[in-house]
Amino acid sequence: MRIRDREQDDMSEINLIPLIDVILCLIIFFVITTTFASRNVLRLQLPRAEGEAPPQKDKPLSVLVNADGHYFVEDRESLRNDVETLKHTIAEVAGNDRSKPVLLRADARTPHQAVVTAYEALGQLGFRQVMIATAPQPKEAAPK
Repeated sequence: MRIRDREQDDMSEINLIPLIDVILCLIIFFVITTTFASRNVLRLQLPRAEGEAPPQKDKPLSVLVNADGHYFVEDRESLRNDVETLKHTIAEVAGNDRSKPVLLRADARTPHQAVVTAYEALGQLGFRQVMIATAPQPKEAAPK
């Protein structure tokens, strides 16, 4: 009678190739479905006006107010909508340079109070060059 070694038969082997395939598929899925541009989230409908943009020496500080009245300074969102929080966010982004021009971009559907709050925060911090962004007026069709 032949006696086999039981320890050798009981050892099972883990095949890692299917696990690697699943992880690779998950990585590809997450890379494809992730959006990397934060600008696509914020869509503004600017108020319309006529005029030309003034020549700029350096890039202005961008303060954005969306239709819901939320504030964004460059790419940072202000957590609350009060003046003190907005001032804190602007001061963090702008640093100590108060001579820098500011471009205020407010959605046309933004409540007027939200724009006034942005002006108040900028004024209290000492910014004096505040411009407001507008979209060009649509050209009307010439009468025939």
